Amino acid sequence: MEKKLFILLVLFLFAGNAHAQLVYLKEGAKIPNHPRILLLQDEEKTILKNITSDQNWKKIHQVILTESDRLINQPVLERVQIGRRLLATSRECLRRVFYLAYAYRTSKDKKYLNRAEQELVKVSQFTDWNPSHFLDVAEMTMGVAIGYDWLYADLPQASKAIIKEAILKKGIEPSFNSKYNYWLKVSNNWNQVCNAGMSYGALAIYEENPTLARQIIDRAIGSIQIPMGDYKPEGAYPEGYSYWGYGTSFNVLFISAVQKVFNTDFGLSESEGFLKTAGYFQHMVGTSGKNFNYSDAGGGASLSPAMFWFADRNKDNGLLYAEKNYLNEEKSMSKDRLLPAAMIWGKDMSLAQANTPKQLMWVGQGKNPVAMMRTSWTDRKAIYVGFKTGSPSVSHGHMDIGSFVMDANGERWSMDFGMQEYESLESKGVNLWDMKQNSQRWQVYRYNNLAHSTLAFDNEFQKVEGKTAIQQYTTKPQFLSAVSNITDVYKGKVSEVNRGVAIINQQYVVVKDEVTTNENATTVRWAMLTPAEVTIEADGTATLTQNGKKLQLKVAEPANVTLKTWSTQGTHDYDAANPGTILIGFEAMLPANSKNNLTVLLIPEGAKTEPTIPVLKDWK
Repeated sequence: MEKKLFILLVLFLFAGNAHAQLVYLKEGAKIPNHPRILLLQDEEKTILKNITSDQNWKKIHQVILTESDRLINQPVLERVQIGRRLLATSRECLRRVFYLAYAYRTSKDKKYLNRAEQELVKVSQFTDWNPSHFLDVAEMTMGVAIGYDWLYADLPQASKAIIKEAILKKGIEPSFNSKYNYWLKVSNNWNQVCNAGMSYGALAIYEENPTLARQIIDRAIGSIQIPMGDYKPEGAYPEGYSYWGYGTSFNVLFISAVQKVFNTDFGLSESEGFLKTAGYFQHMVGTSGKNFNYSDAGGGASLSPAMFWFADRNKDNGLLYAEKNYLNEEKSMSKDRLLPAAMIWGKDMSLAQANTPKQLMWVGQGKNPVAMMRTSWTDRKAIYVGFKTGSPSVSHGHMDIGSFVMDANGERWSMDFGMQEYESLESKGVNLWDMKQNSQRWQVYRYNNLAHSTLAFDNEFQKVEGKTAIQQYTTKPQFLSAVSNITDVYKGKVSEVNRGVAIINQQYVVVKDEVTTNENATTVRWAMLTPAEVTIEADGTATLTQNGKKLQLKVAEPANVTLKTWSTQGTHDYDAANPGTILIGFEAMLPANSKNNLTVLLIPEGAKTEPTIPVLKDWK
């Protein structure tokens, strides 16, 4: 059976596979014995030493053991597919096996071995791992590969045979089918996750089929360079915070495993912008504790194991500043399927030396340029602003160009909805992944610019193919700012529109737009999405209130506009409810062939403002 399967796979490889010829690996490359993935034999001793000397590491270690104990009495996983995805099951398999295998390697308690074996055998006997949605296959393969490799010496031979065949048949084989492997040529997170998963499968069964294993890993080294090109030049990740946590983490899992086995990562970690991307991720969380959740992102923030790898590679313990602060969130930590990797990547580091970052401003260009600024890392009441440019056409993109989030006094005042759960849309027939201008995707309320803290002209959508960047920015603590020419996403509506966002004197925020109209008059809508209660005052300002704290919204230009609010309830039955949110802003008629300034001040309680705000060209 295995011999026939092996012959079939080799035929797949050499008959029409563009990656059949080895480019990066050598035919006779020798590799370590099991365990070889991420953590070699006896390397857990370093982890155990770290635990005894540092209470921070002990806390993470204990979270894994406690959760592993809880898993002992849980029923094994069943093949439960939700819509087009088996992904939840695959992810839970990876989490369970990673935790249980880690618990066994660090404790040698066979209850963890036996429970992991049950899980491994059960998922290996599923009919398939759902190759039509290949992320499901990738994560399942990774989980099974880690279990097979880490527990290899102590698993019964009969179980190993079942698991090994599943890695080959249900994991690796479908990756050569052109119906399923389009991810080899794309630049989004699918490439990173799927190449990592397949390579873990190849490493697990390497000695059984070395030729096949080398082809898979060699293919991955070449393919994964495509999404790694998107970190250029400063490390901004195009798909945003949540997908950084997905794609980048699996990219690191791949690099780390390859480095461990072959003593080289083939230059991947030196790709332009890649090591810098840790700075992007660190600055993406505001002073409210919420992330800058543009595009298809969720709003939370939690410990990221990948940051331990970046801290080690950059020799910068300051990158773990936020991670150290997450250590008390044991419940959220135990949900992270990659948590044991933090113990591996951080085993030579001290969390006690996670110093406070010094940089208050971070700017990254690339496909989706962003700027993040704050007045302090240590003051929970500090101001934070995240400013988004880029293009709606980027993977997982929204029509959110020019949008911003703002924190002050521990609250988020200007917010972003982020994603709507995919299955809630797909189950109602929404064609969510067509990114063309007139596609149904943009009818989803949360996805278009009318639901974001940005501009609209005549209530029209932004142009999908528009591309914008950050033209200038300042890093002085008394004037942190970024300016973007966002004309391209309003092509045909206006001649030019520039938006600048600044924190002035560490006191308040200014959002300034300079709009030049064409031969047609237009109505501009300035809006800010907020979770606060809004009261429009007699003096024309608005008071925003939440959790006993207040923020004033004041329009300095144009004069005599009337503030108003808009509902955040979508118009379609597939739109998610958005309770507790509202849009606050104004509309203004802009004459043809005119130059117009829109200047809005966001003023926390007690802040002092300047009498005038300079024009954008002077924000230097």
